[in-house]
Amino acid sequence: MEAAIATPLEPEPPDPIVVMIHDGRYREALAACATTHGAILGRLCMALLGSHADADEATQETLLRAHRGMASYRAEGSVKAWLCGIARHVCAHMLETRRKQRELLEIVPAEGEARDVFELRRRAREVREALAKLRPTEREALVLRYVAGLSHRELATACGLDEAAARKRISRALARLRSVMPDQEIA
Repeated sequence: MEAAIATPLEPEPPDPIVVMIHDGRYREALAACATTHGAILGRLCMALLGSHADADEATQETLLRAHRGMASYRAEGSVKAWLCGIARHVCAHMLETRRKQRELLEIVPAEGEARDVFELRRRAREVREALAKLRPTEREALVLRYVAGLSHRELATACGLDEAAARKRISRALARLRSVMPDQEIA
């Protein structure tokens, strides 16, 4: 029998955005952040704020804050987790300062496909209302995990937790969401 030859694992190539940041090419890094992570940031902000206009504004503010913070970026965790952490703070600030209730006018569609869109909007409103009943930390954890698609490790980085605490927060948030939406099937 041949003995297995152990080959050292090749290190992962550095994230090009991190390289740009460390080289002081902040404008290029910002453009790369917007291109690579802009859609995720937009979905995250939309899920936290519930308004496209506010989500667009929060996404832009997140990228501006990231640009301003690039000189002090330490590369602890992924760029995606860093950006989601900034977005989380931006959205929390917007919710604090803009606590006005908004009613969205929904026009009932006439037929077929339009009814599907209406059903999706109704369901999204129900989910937003259920999320609003959760603690802010639980809501943020669920949105970061399932909307932004962060791993438990990235979630931990974005929320300033260790990975075990992030997993526990997700577990508790899901249990609480199930209690708020007992008639719905939740992962």
